[in-house]
Amino acid sequence: MRSTTSNLDPFLHAIADPTRRRILRALKEKAGCSIDKQSGLCAGDIEQRVRLAQPTVSHHMRILEKACLVEAKRDGHWRWYRRNEKLIAEMMRVLKGEL
Repeated sequence: MRSTTSNLDPFLHAIADPTRRRILRALKEKAGCSIDKQSGLCAGDIEQRVRLAQPTVSHHMRILEKACLVEAKRDGHWRWYRRNEKLIAEMMRVLKGEL
């Protein structure tokens, strides 16, 4: 994993977009996954929650994955996402220290 300070720029880029913040909020909700996961959502669930087309959601999810804010796993033909709570908490601490 990259150092926390070098993660700050991709983190800020990822959360700068209101759509990505909506996705992160949706991923925080419990028990809303259509494939019966306790946390996280499949791509279709995210599309429904943020009311965007699949290519647009995929674009935003790639940015969130690149910033390590979400973890993605394949479950059969489903792609399931969940927040990286540990990194989000660490980035919030680093950001508070930077300001």
